[in-house]
Amino acid sequence: MGEPGSLVMGVRARGRSCCLRRVGMDAEWLLLEDGSEVTIGRGFGVTYQLVSKLCPLMISRNHCVLKQNADGQWTIMDNESLNGVWLNRVRLEPLKVYSIQKGDHIQLGVPLESKENAEYEYEVTEEDWERMYPYLAPKSDQMMEKSKGLRTKRKFSLDELEDPGAEGPSKLKSKISRVACERGQPVKSHGNDEVASQCSEYLDPKLTSLEPSEKTTGAHVYSGPAKAVKLHHKEKASNPFASQSSLELFKVTMSRILKLKTQMQEKQKAVLNVKKQTPKGNSKKIVKMEQELQDLQFQLCAEQAQQQARVEQLEKTFKEEQQFLQGLEKEQGEEDLKQQLAQALQEHRALMEELNRSKKDFEAIIQAKNKELEQTKEEKEKVQAQKEEVLSHMNDVLENELQCIICSEYFIEAVTLNCAHSFCSFCINEWMKRKIECPICRKDIKSKTHSLVLDNCISKMVDNLSSEVKEQRIVLIKERKGEWV
Repeated sequence: MGEPGSLVMGVRARGRSCCLRRVGMDAEWLLLEDGSEVTIGRGFGVTYQLVSKLCPLMISRNHCVLKQNADGQWTIMDNESLNGVWLNRVRLEPLKVYSIQKGDHIQLGVPLESKENAEYEYEVTEEDWERMYPYLAPKSDQMMEKSKGLRTKRKFSLDELEDPGAEGPSKLKSKISRVACERGQPVKSHGNDEVASQCSEYLDPKLTSLEPSEKTTGAHVYSGPAKAVKLHHKEKASNPFASQSSLELFKVTMSRILKLKTQMQEKQKAVLNVKKQTPKGNSKKIVKMEQELQDLQFQLCAEQAQQQARVEQLEKTFKEEQQFLQGLEKEQGEEDLKQQLAQALQEHRALMEELNRSKKDFEAIIQAKNKELEQTKEEKEKVQAQKEEVLSHMNDVLENELQCIICSEYFIEAVTLNCAHSFCSFCINEWMKRKIECPICRKDIKSKTHSLVLDNCISKMVDNLSSEVKEQRIVLIKERKGEWV
């Protein structure tokens, strides 16, 4: 992972901040900065880029979005991802905003067949900045800038090495002279017994940045030496022992120069303090300290002059190594290209395998859906058949059980006799004008009871019949009422 220090520009005030803590890992935490919109996915242009090594298509290009609402509450939205976003083990609906709070569990994607948990699982937490800082994941734009800088660094170094005429030994001497002493106070040759002018109080910032460690092999001290130091990386292939010894000596000398500079600065501060504290008449101590300061300055100038000679010696080997560097760089470029092509081919194969697996999954889902539709269709046909059977049975009941035996029509104002047989009120009244006995069982008619249940049942059943049957019944009712009146 990249350096988390690149996440925040400038100095961040201490306090507590929200973040998504990666479950089971002290790394790749996702910072939720106030007032910002955080996007997560595997594509470019998102805040945090997640590229799964196990399943490349598990995370969509723009998987989800986190932002604050008007009340400052953080929310999450599934941006129509393929494998979904899960909040507290419940899958979210796409394009719908959900509030999150401290302690919530967020899952991106689904677990693979051989895994119990998903690859990307987070817990919403609020931590102190000092605790959170070492575990933060870099943002995608900062990773791109860092990789771009790494790609151009080698090219930039070679451009400097391929232009030896730009700065020759004469120009290196003038730079060393300016580093050694203040402007306007040149250093005299080693044959003189005196130092004509006082050395500078501060060295070149580029020179002071070099320390006697392995990190100094690629640092820019100043233009001439920088070429020689960068040359050390390539000289290992042809003459490693000579180049290594020269560079080690160069580093040791730089270390001594830095120590002398520090001692000189401390001595100058001490002289100023003594001048302030010592009376004007007593200047012996001041003279002695100034003499010590002058000795340190002389030693510093001498060390810098020796360093200049070593730089010139390294510069002489530049032209001899330049051709070798070009060939080596060409071979290295071809090897890098082969590695990139092999990696791209491997990623392509993995992507094709994932697409094939996804295709099989989709086919299985489609087959299951088709099977479900067929089952639903069969059930629907069964229900329709049952419904038709019920209607047919109802018609049979109407025709056989709910018809008057006298008029052969559905009961109109049904009347039940004392013998339990039912007839239309109009029909039984007309019958009783001739005989006072039941038309069916021939028992004497002693009582008649109006059957409201039969009337209501017949009315509801007739409502579901055809309009022709309804009209015939209405006409028949009107005729009987007219004759009755």
